[in-house]
Amino acid sequence: MGLYVVKHKHSSETCPARSKEMGEMLLMHLSDENAGRNGLKINAEAVVDGAHTLYLIIEADDENKVKKFMEPFTMAGSVEVMPASVCEVVVERGAC
Repeated sequence: MGLYVVKHKHSSETCPARSKEMGEMLLMHLSDENAGRNGLKINAEAVVDGAHTLYLIIEADDENKVKKFMEPFTMAGSVEVMPASVCEVVVERGAC
């Protein structure tokens, strides 16, 4: 399984949390059950307060699955999917 850090950024005007319906849809989309149906495991998620920026740490066997899963977020703003590694792997290979 690959590891990915995902960054989603949107404006205050397009913030999904502004709408109760959109907020509920967001939570359902990010649920463990839905992620699993899409072949993903979300290890962590956090929104930077006041910055309209969401970070996810996701495990998946294919980067394209992560990108497809994140497509709904592109309606509100940008999505960046970055391949990542845990610190132990970085130390073992001797470089970031």
